[in-house]
Parts: sequence; structure tokens; C-alpha cells
Amino acid sequence: MKYAIHYDQAGRLRLRLGQYAFSEEEGWGIASLLRQEVGVQEVRTCAQNGSILILYTAEGSREAYLRRVGKLRRNEIPKAEPTGEEEVRAIDLRFQEKIGGMICRRMAMKLLLPAPLQIARTCLRALPYVGGGIHSLLHGKINVNVLDATAILASLCKGSFRSASSIMFLLTLSDILEEYTKKRTETALTASLAVHVDKVWMVTEQGDVLVPMSEVQTGDRLRIRTGVMIPIDGKVSEGEALVNEATMTGEPLAVRKAAGSMVYAGTLVEEGSIAVEVMAVNTQTRIQRIMDLIAASEELKANVQGKAERLADQIVPYHLLTAAMVYLLSRNVTKVMAILTVDYSCAIKLATPIAVISAMREAANHRMMVKGGRHLEAFAQADTIIFDKTGTLTEACPQVSVVVPFGRYARDEVLRTAACLEEHFPHSVAKAIVRRAAEEGLSHEERHAEVKYVVAHGIASELDGQKVIIGSPHFVFEDEGVTLTDENQEKLRQIGGEDSAVFLAIGQELAGAVFIHDPVREEAAQVIAALRKTGIERVILMTGDGEEAAKAACEKLGITEFYARVLPEEKAAKVEEIRAQGHPVIMVGDGINDSPALSAANVSVAMKDASDIAREVADIALLSADLWELVTLRQLSQRLMHRISGNYHRIIVLNTALLLLGVSGILQPTVSAFLHNMSTVAISGASMRPLLPKG
Repeated sequence: MKYAIHYDQAGRLRLRLGQYAFSEEEGWGIASLLRQEVGVQEVRTCAQNGSILILYTAEGSREAYLRRVGKLRRNEIPKAEPTGEEEVRAIDLRFQEKIGGMICRRMAMKLLLPAPLQIARTCLRALPYVGGGIHSLLHGKINVNVLDATAILASLCKGSFRSASSIMFLLTLSDILEEYTKKRTETALTASLAVHVDKVWMVTEQGDVLVPMSEVQTGDRLRIRTGVMIPIDGKVSEGEALVNEATMTGEPLAVRKAAGSMVYAGTLVEEGSIAVEVMAVNTQTRIQRIMDLIAASEELKANVQGKAERLADQIVPYHLLTAAMVYLLSRNVTKVMAILTVDYSCAIKLATPIAVISAMREAANHRMMVKGGRHLEAFAQADTIIFDKTGTLTEACPQVSVVVPFGRYARDEVLRTAACLEEHFPHSVAKAIVRRAAEEGLSHEERHAEVKYVVAHGIASELDGQKVIIGSPHFVFEDEGVTLTDENQEKLRQIGGEDSAVFLAIGQELAGAVFIHDPVREEAAQVIAALRKTGIERVILMTGDGEEAAKAACEKLGITEFYARVLPEEKAAKVEEIRAQGHPVIMVGDGINDSPALSAANVSVAMKDASDIAREVADIALLSADLWELVTLRQLSQRLMHRISGNYHRIIVLNTALLLLGVSGILQPTVSAFLHNMSTVAISGASMRPLLPKG
């Protein structure tokens, strides 16, 4: 394709291919191709003027980009789906075009249409509003639709067609503004929610092989185990599992899946292991489900938002009654019009949801995915925060410090076997063991049979005909009854220290222990101090680790309350106990074992590297590993509640002033309507402003 270089400076190249040289979808396809080139940071395309903007680093090659564009053929330009950023830009552009077109049409109609035609057009435009008011009355509702219809009808009956037109124009403008804010936020949330599965276990004749997700094709078979999200649509070919399909059906209880059953992308294997024949590898399916989840989150409106909507409708009957009383006392239609054209409910009903949605969008921009407005409200109101330890307050990348063999087992054999079992589970401790085995060059081919995660800190499998288990002391020694001899206990005592340990047993014989050095995050103590300054009264640590490890971590973090050797169900029970005492609770965790506690809290947060189940259960998911995001989220949620409260006060003051000025005859209804609608739009627009300072 022919192009002209419109701008060419280091790191920034803009090309022009001519107006409408490609469609919007083709523009996204061109951007997708160029992003594959070395050094490309960002590509923006504009179908209206045929421009391509390429931002690149010093590693990039300007000539390579020009060759790539030059080789494109007009009839062979690939089409692609937009990225989250591209879709947001497209929404911005459409909003600007819609507002610009609306204003231009209004000005053109005023200038070009004769007065009789303008009146006829105003009457036609009023029909949907009047119909909406009648529909509400027929269903026994006296709401904002009735008030809008009454104000417009009163204007028309009085002959104030310009006033009726202005009211409808401003109502339409408010609707467009709300639709734009909502759609833009949903798009940002969609991009944040998208789950990218990089690698999967493929079933082959040589055994299960870890392969990139990009290599998976229809007809392949994948092994999906406990705690893992299913990345494709397919049919179970072998095995049995309980699958949580809440993301698709809304049903919270897991469903049994066996050979012949269908499973779908985005659902979770809660227990068991299945081999799935791939029926569809389609990212669109995942995106559509995410959109359904966001739509469902409308049911998760903040309580304050629901109250605002109910209050808005409850005010309307009193508003109409006031207008009727003024008419009976004064017989002045102008004063009645002044009341009907000014109301509290419109601004209350509009500004609150816009504030909530905008806050959710801002959270998404800060790489925090909030699944509903009520979770922000709960986060602002909580006075207690409970942290899991490993992977949450400690480094997301713990290290193996010591491997201790027992009896006839060698050190390398202990580490190799431990890695063989742990590689199937996305927990930071499991990753540390697998990483250490890889660093030492210890190959751990899968010789074991079924791998089963036991939600009490353990994994069980079979190796060479013997049962093999790995997990916490409670799981290995108490639940499974493995004996810890005095000799082995003395050996462990000599190592001592603050490190946590997982134990490996083969055939009821203790084979070894792997100690994990799990240092607290550098920023954790400061984050906890900052959270206390925002009104958090109690900070609690709950962990399955031993008391010494928990106590040492708390001393470094400035936490005075902790619970050690806590099982998953005990974590959940403790959360419920604290809630029963009247304390709203935030629970922060990352593991499968944290899921019951996450579900029990008023509001729950999953860390960036959390397991799929934890991320699915949590109300809020952090997409950044930085603990400071919790402080950011607290400030964001508290400022949201402050903004909503401030909006109420402004709405009451402004509209009361307009009503008094209108009833006293100082303001004409047209002016009152204009000022009322402009104040509504202004308050709603101000509700879209960022809650947090930039930087």
C-alpha cells in the first residue's frame, strides 16, 4: 500500500494511507501485525483519516515498520478484534461524534426549520417521554419518568415549546453521558478481567507434556487438575471431577463431570482430574463470558447506589404533590412549571451510579478488578483486615533454603519427588520447590498416578505403587498418621530458624522436609501502617505455618494479632466470628486454601499470583504484585463515599435554591429548567473526575 510519512521523529512514526484506506476492523488488524515487530510499544490506527501511529523503542527498526506497511495489499488487509485500549479509544471517538452531531443538529434545526416545523418536531420528540410516563403510571409507579413526562407535557400545554425542547435535549445529553461512562468502564473492566492461560498440560503417548496454550488445537487432549481454570470448551474423555460453573450458570455448587460431559472455558476444577478433548479454542467465548459477568455485576450495586435510586423514585410523588398545592394556592401555571422543571430525583439517580461506575473504571486503570460497586462500599466501611501470610505479606517468590532427607532417602530424590508433585499447583511455595529442582537440573518426569490436592495443605498421589504425600505438618503427621521419630525431630530442631517446612512421606515413611525461606515484603510494614491511618483498627495475620514463623513475621510487620497452624475451614470460621462481633472484614489471600475465608468476608481481595479459584471467589482481584494497591483501593473507596455524600448535599442545596427562586417568580421555568439540567449534568460530569491524584 502507498503511504505518506506525516511525522518522523525518534521513537514516533505517523503514516497516512488516505481517507478510509482501511476499515476500523482492518485498522486493528494492521496494529496487531505491527505489534509483532521488535521494539514496537504501541500502535494506534484511525480509519477516518487512514493514519497509523507507531511508538517504538531504540531497539526498533523504522525501516522494518515501513516495509511491513508497504507490503500490505488493500484487498488482503487482515481484520482483528480490538485490544482493550483500542476499544476504549473507539468508544471515546463515537461519544465525541454523537455529542458533536447532536449539538450541530440542534443548531441547524433552530436556524433552518420554520417555527411551525420546529413545534411539530418538538411534539414528536415528546411522544416517547410521555409514553414512558404513562407506562409507569399504568404499572402503579410514580417515578422520574412520570415527572419528566409531566414537565414536558406542562411546557407543551403552556405553549413553551422551546422549554420542552430544552428539557428533552438535556435529558438526552444526560442519557448519552451515562451510557458513555458505563460502556467505557465496562470495556476497561473487560480488559482487566481477561484471563490469559499461557501453558497447559497436553496428554500425549509419552505422557503429559507442558505446552504453550497457543499450540493447542481442536482434537488435542488436555489434563485439567484441581484448582485450575479450564481454558477451552471440550468434552471429558477420561477421569472425574467436580467443576464450578458459576461463571456461566450462576450456580454456586460444583457439578460432577465424567467421561462424555461437556466443560467450558472459564469454569474451575474444584476437585479431581480430567482429560478433556478440545472442541473449541476461541478467545471470543472467554470475552463474551466476561461481558456477561460484568452485566451480572449490575446486581452487585453498592447499597448507597440502590438507596439513591429508591430515594429518587420516592421523592417524585411529593414533588408532584407540591406542584399541585402551589397551583391550588396560586393558580399560577408559571410557578407550577418552575417546580416541575426542577427536581431532586434526576440528579440523585444519575450522579450516584456514574460516581460508582467511574470509581470502578479508575480501579481498573490502577490494575485492580472490582466485580461490583458494593465491594467498593464494603472496602471503604471495613475496620478489620485479615491477611494470609505466604505469597500475600511475604515475597511472591519464596526460595527453598534447606532440603532435609530422612532415613534411606537421598536429598536429590526428596527434592525431585517434591517438585514432581508440586508442579501442578499454582502456589508460591509449590513454584519455589519446582524452581529449585530446575536450577539444580533435577529432572522430574511424571511417574506418579493421580494427583489430588487436599484442602488442608497437602497433595496426595502414588509413586511406584506406594502412596506419596507432601504438605504441612498437620496434614502429614496428624491427618495421614506418618510417624515423626525422635531422631528426625532432633534433626529438625537443629535446623531451627524461622523458615516454614513442607514434609514428604512415601509409603507412610517420612522421606524428607523442604524448608522455605519466605521473607516479608519490603513494603508490607509500611502498607499496614498506612492502612491503619485510613481507619483500619485491627490487622490480623492468619496462616497455616507454625507459630514461630508467624510470630517472626508479625514482629517485622508490626502486627499484634495472629493465628498460626490454621486450617482453611478454621480461617473461614474466624472470619465469620469477627463479623459476628460487628466488625466489617476485608480478607486478603492468594491460595486455594484461602478460598473459604475469602467467601466468608464482607469483601475479599485476591493477590496477583493467586490461584484461579481464589481469583474467582474474591470480590476484588489485584493485577499488580504491589501491596500499596490495597492502600490505593482503600483511598479510592473512601473518596467515592465522600463524593457521593457531597453530591447529595450539592443536589439538595442547588435544587432547593432553584425551586424557591422559581416559586417566588424570580426565575422563569425555562431558565429554571436550564439551570437544573445543567447542574445535573455538571454534578454527573464532576462525578466522572478521577478520585485519586495522578502520579
